[in-house]
Amino acid sequence: MADNKQNISYQAGQATGQTKEKASGMMDKAKDTAASAQDSISQAGQQVKEKAQGAADVVKDKTGMNKNT
Repeated sequence: MADNKQNISYQAGQATGQTKEKASGMMDKAKDTAASAQDSISQAGQQVKEKAQGAADVVKDKTGMNKNT
């Protein structure tokens, strides 16, 4: 009977350990995905900013507001 309890306890410990390991791996993947998404958003934002600045410069040039004095 003690052997059976020990076996069940061991198996429960194994299952707990495996679950924690899988959860840790999933958290690592989620962190990597979030970091990648943040980088992509940052790059997209920078591109939008540069295009907006370029468009503003074109408007200034066309309206004569971009005077180099």
